[in-house]
Amino acid sequence: MDTLNQLAHGFSVAFTPANLLWCLVGTTLGTAIGVLPGLGPALTIALLLPITYQVAPEASFILFAGIYYGAMYGGSTTSILLNTPGESATIVT
Repeated sequence: MDTLNQLAHGFSVAFTPANLLWCLVGTTLGTAIGVLPGLGPALTIALLLPITYQVAPEASFILFAGIYYGAMYGGSTTSILLNTPGESATIVT
């Protein structure tokens, strides 16, 4: 039962309006960066790493997860529309 309480607490922290806003910012920024060939999620997260000094830890994890998944989506968009994979992970597409 303790596991379910901890899971519920995690969801209550993740679904606050501020953290959902960080998720939206991360996915939007990640998609915009992922469309550009050669710029991927690892580079974007490395460049935005200093943001973690000013942001709460849970918000920074949510932001970076949004950037990663948004960049992977943006890379597949480039691969599908231009037939040019921008990242090595989207070569198969």
